[in-house]
Amino acid sequence: MTFNTITYTTDQGITNITLNRPDRYNAFNEEMRSELLAAMEAAEADTGCRVIVLSGSGKAFSSGQDLKDIEGKKINFSDFLKKGYNPVIRNMRNMPKPIICKLNGVAAGAGCSLALACDYIIAHDQASLVEVFVGIGLVLDSGSSYFLPRLVGSARAFELATMGSKVSATKAAEWGMINAVVSVDELEEETNKVAQYYANAPTLAVGMMKKMLNDSMSSSLEEVLEYEAHYQQLAGDSTDYTEGVAAFIEKRKPKFTGS
Repeated sequence: MTFNTITYTTDQGITNITLNRPDRYNAFNEEMRSELLAAMEAAEADTGCRVIVLSGSGKAFSSGQDLKDIEGKKINFSDFLKKGYNPVIRNMRNMPKPIICKLNGVAAGAGCSLALACDYIIAHDQASLVEVFVGIGLVLDSGSSYFLPRLVGSARAFELATMGSKVSATKAAEWGMINAVVSVDELEEETNKVAQYYANAPTLAVGMMKKMLNDSMSSSLEEVLEYEAHYQQLAGDSTDYTEGVAAFIEKRKPKFTGS
């Protein structure tokens, strides 16, 4: 697929989506928001896609909203979010495939929200995350007020939101905001290892577990037990389950197809 503000490639089950406005530190304008949503929808519909790797080109992951793109304009912020960022975040969390964030630099504002909306975050040791909204008199958006307290607790979330404190990748890993930190030179290789794991995993089961974990945050134990029974039946009916059991008995590595 061809886009103007992102790049999109798929190879051996791995779809790479890269924000591509390096001269603006991959800040979002209307076109990039629209193209990112279209790319995510395409990846979801592509049966050849088993995992998505989201990254940024150049020195940053994303610096958030491009303020020059809205400078001097009267903005209806409610509509701006409902029609712009919210559909992207909603798509990512409902995506029945894992999304890996390759955090190659700073993730700020809506860029931070975008990173936190991913399922697995691997960063190099010079990367950072920062909720910059308070610096221009705005509140968290694009899902950050949902993700932050669940990842770091309410007290630390309040601090990060209201003080706009920058969090290094190392500290973010210690706090449970991200999964792994590697050196700059190792980021590409280590991200590929994670992506290859998910490209060969039982995609159907992984997608259902993603939904189960999302729903568990607002569910009772009784509801969770019912969800588990429901989804376990679906998983048990899959060809991946049949293959997994056969591989276990035959003492070999399973060849999952994601169905």
